[in-house]
Amino acid sequence: MRLARTAAAAAAVCALTAPLTPSTAHAVGGAHAAPGDTIAAPVREALAALPVQDEDRTGYERTKFRHWIDADRDGCTTRAEVLLDEAVTAPEQGPNCALTGGSWYSPYDDTYFTAARALDIDHLVPLAEAWDSGASAWTSAERQAYANDLDDPRALIAVSATSNRSKADQDPATWQPPAAGYHCTYATDWITIKTRWGLAIDTAEQAELTDILSECPNSPVEVTLAR
Repeated sequence: MRLARTAAAAAAVCALTAPLTPSTAHAVGGAHAAPGDTIAAPVREALAALPVQDEDRTGYERTKFRHWIDADRDGCTTRAEVLLDEAVTAPEQGPNCALTGGSWYSPYDDTYFTAARALDIDHLVPLAEAWDSGASAWTSAERQAYANDLDDPRALIAVSATSNRSKADQDPATWQPPAAGYHCTYATDWITIKTRWGLAIDTAEQAELTDILSECPNSPVEVTLAR
């Protein structure tokens, strides 16, 4: 289950926790911060630390991010793991991890659902957006790890199929959740996942995130670097 893996990962890196500064975050993967390190900072500082560069979708194909694998071979794919973890009312789990019953809350549109088929598992930072922002240079294994990231519960989220398909591969400059009360959380989690994976932002994205955060508490964020 995702929560168990997250707890294990947090325990493994607790001794490495260090404050995030702009220079530290820009050095993700360098001498100042390395995969497995846990960094923490106010969200506006985390945003300021993200590298800014133009996006490039050259060569992108969704198949370059292998997803919905069964990493721990327990019969449940990544999609099912997220549904099990985020259920408000636990579903029954049948053979091959078939889920029946249960209920879920989609924070994007402030709506409850009682059928798993009505939900999509959203990559908070979409696969295409990740490609545009640096993942084009990753290995296939790194892209698979990103597409099935169960170690940070903010990376994948169960939401209504309608809202997920409305979002598609857009970033916050062109799409935000219909539920206005979720905008601060969405922007904060977006910044956190980009920090976790060492991804860049473009100028329009930076401007919109800055604008959103101007109306939000400067909450602390903590993230374990994936790369």
